[in-house]
Amino acid sequence: MFKKILIANRGEIALRIIRTCREMGIKTVAVYSKADEESLHVRFADEAVCIGPPPSSESYLKISNIIAAAEITNADAIHPGYGFLAENARFSKICEEHNIKFIGASPEMIERMGDKASAKATMKEAGVPCVPGSEGVIPDFETCKKLAKETGYPVMLKASAGGGGKGMRAVWKEENLEDAWESARQESKAAFGNNDMYMEKLIEEPRHIEIQVVGDSTGKACHLSERDCSIQRRHQKLTEETPSPFMTKKLRNDMGLAAVKAAEFIKYEGAGTVEFLVDKHRNFYFMEMNTRIQVEHPITEQVIDFDLIREQILVAAGVPISGKHYTPNLHSIECRINAEDPYNDFRPSPGKITVLHAPGGHGVRLDTHVYAGYTIPPNYDSMIAKLITTAQTRDEAINKMKRALDEFVIEGVKTTIPFHRQLMDHPDYVAGNYTTAFMNTWKMNEPEEEE
Repeated sequence: MFKKILIANRGEIALRIIRTCREMGIKTVAVYSKADEESLHVRFADEAVCIGPPPSSESYLKISNIIAAAEITNADAIHPGYGFLAENARFSKICEEHNIKFIGASPEMIERMGDKASAKATMKEAGVPCVPGSEGVIPDFETCKKLAKETGYPVMLKASAGGGGKGMRAVWKEENLEDAWESARQESKAAFGNNDMYMEKLIEEPRHIEIQVVGDSTGKACHLSERDCSIQRRHQKLTEETPSPFMTKKLRNDMGLAAVKAAEFIKYEGAGTVEFLVDKHRNFYFMEMNTRIQVEHPITEQVIDFDLIREQILVAAGVPISGKHYTPNLHSIECRINAEDPYNDFRPSPGKITVLHAPGGHGVRLDTHVYAGYTIPPNYDSMIAKLITTAQTRDEAINKMKRALDEFVIEGVKTTIPFHRQLMDHPDYVAGNYTTAFMNTWKMNEPEEEE
């Protein structure tokens, strides 16, 4: 087992990893930028190393600084969390070259599954259902036009190196295709330094449902059931739940086995997520694979009583998995609390938190790195907390979430707490009747006037 793990991340996920390491008797090293000097992950790690100024390009994305921090502290493993370098094949390779265990996918695995066109081709070969569309990268616009006609409108153009909704365009008619092609390529080039595009049939009224998998060094994999991530804004998830209200026993079995087939076909090692689009007829199609821990992993942990970070560390240390597939026996919901103004187009709201009262009680979990007096820097993602409620039934989990959101007080900055509170009362959400298009039509009620 590892003696010391460096966490190459920040905020709540860094603190989350530190907690599990401490329970396992493993020493931890926090790295931080100058903007994060007062963050809780710095305080609770056994050691902390400043790796640069606030911009992530000069700190959390600076591989040389992170490797140097690992070497001077004698860390024998690095956990990348999610985001930043978690799916960076070069970082994984450099860790390998420096004899530091990367707690995540191998460089080859990241390259194979990180490129969406390549991942889709691999999954087709594995026999996993895929969305109809191009066989890899589209070489030019004329080919794009021909493929769109063959696939049938509507189609979705996607950046091969994309993520977070960048370089994606839905096209409903041929006359709009060229503009979409050019703008998607420009956006992808600016965001990822790569303008390769591929195309898929646009699935109407889709649910975004992902399957959590874990694979070990023997090539064996298991699944830990599903998470429904369909409530999204601009392809960014806002809230997630498990089990999905759209799920049936047969669908869970079929999707779970497809995800395991995908993981075992590529001999995947570590925790990963196979993401699917599911149409209104419950046909499911492979979308992508995330070769890292997900933001929303706590809801899976809650419903099957399983520490996914611990499992990641064990697998990385060569411990084989049990091979058991899991089915949720409780219901769990996660609300991502962002420092954003939901009444002003979700504009980021960095600044100092003057008051914070955390909710509690049975079935309430709060993963956060912030506190009263903490200043949220403007340099990073605006998520400051994840509020998770767990209960025997979905209705009970929703009611528990309403109560927890009402108790959750953050002053000094704007947050998305009011958005989630209204969502929990929305009749379509309460009925479990929602798709990825939910946010396209819903308008929040205006805030009540303060007296």
